Amino acid sequence: MYKFWGKVRYDKQRGKSLGFPTANIILRKNIPEGIYISKTKAQKTIYPSITFIGKMKTFNEQEYKSETFILDFDQNIYDYWISVSLLKKIRSNKKFNNKKELIKQMKKDEKIARKYFFSG
Repeated sequence: MYKFWGKVRYDKQRGKSLGFPTANIILRKNIPEGIYISKTKAQKTIYPSITFIGKMKTFNEQEYKSETFILDFDQNIYDYWISVSLLKKIRSNKKFNNKKELIKQMKKDEKIARKYFFSG
């Protein structure tokens, strides 16, 4: 599907505050916006993940970006290089009315990814 890489950068820390800490990298490719099941390679290990591509409509942001939530991962990888392989699109990017609705959808997206990776 798509693959990209970059150095993990500091951003607004919003994902962490929503319960989904993300690895943010600047995109140099034009990839269709949406939520994807992905694999992320960090520090020579490949992890299951979920990646957001696009503009954060819920927060009225105009910056096109990539944010990756690595499942069951709790390491500081700021300033490390990672690569992300998008495997399957879960849904399109959309605007939510509030953070509560967004978190509810993010939990659904995580459940879909876990089923993809961990259900035989």
